[in-house]
Amino acid sequence: MQYPVGPPLPPAHPRCRPFPAGERGRRTPSPAPVAADASTAAVAVLLIGPAGAGKTTVARHWADTRRVPTAHISLDDVREWVRSGFADPQSGWNDHSEAQYRLARRTCGFAARNFLANGISCILDDAVFPDRPVVGLGGWKRHVGPGLLPVVLLPGLEVVLERNAERSGNRRLSDEEVARIHGRMAGWYGSGLPIIDNTHQDVATTARLLDEVVARALTSW
Repeated sequence: MQYPVGPPLPPAHPRCRPFPAGERGRRTPSPAPVAADASTAAVAVLLIGPAGAGKTTVARHWADTRRVPTAHISLDDVREWVRSGFADPQSGWNDHSEAQYRLARRTCGFAARNFLANGISCILDDAVFPDRPVVGLGGWKRHVGPGLLPVVLLPGLEVVLERNAERSGNRRLSDEEVARIHGRMAGWYGSGLPIIDNTHQDVATTARLLDEVVARALTSW
């Protein structure tokens, strides 16, 4: 598109310099692909699972024990930054609580982008439902970018109920709600996303399994 006569043309972006004389028409060879190193590459992991799956505990342990700089971005923590006017979904899901969840997800996504831009990996955790891809996984991909790696953490229902019973405050759900969420999460089977069943795994073992998933994903990128 040509600029209209009058305003000066904007300066060329440094990455768009013209070819030196004598090189016009010469094809520039594409750089050889560089294999990703799972031990050093910055990656954004989205740990998906129902309440009581152990997402936050595993995410913190994974971030704490990696050999490279890694941050843990907790959706629940960011959502609870709202002190006055906090919309607790347990009091009734409405437009206000939905808006606060969306805001928290965007805030976490922007934070993840900033960490990645500075060479720091990050792990986020959220209860993303497979039957709501636009506001769930699709939204996370828009906020963080194409480099997001979703991983599902899905132990058995009995484990989820037991862990939920140990919670307190607004993070503890009713058994009926936990069972309903766990049932919806089963929809991730067959989705193609990596799934870790940590029913019989401790935190350290689960984090090690997550490391293996991330390593495989990075080598395939």
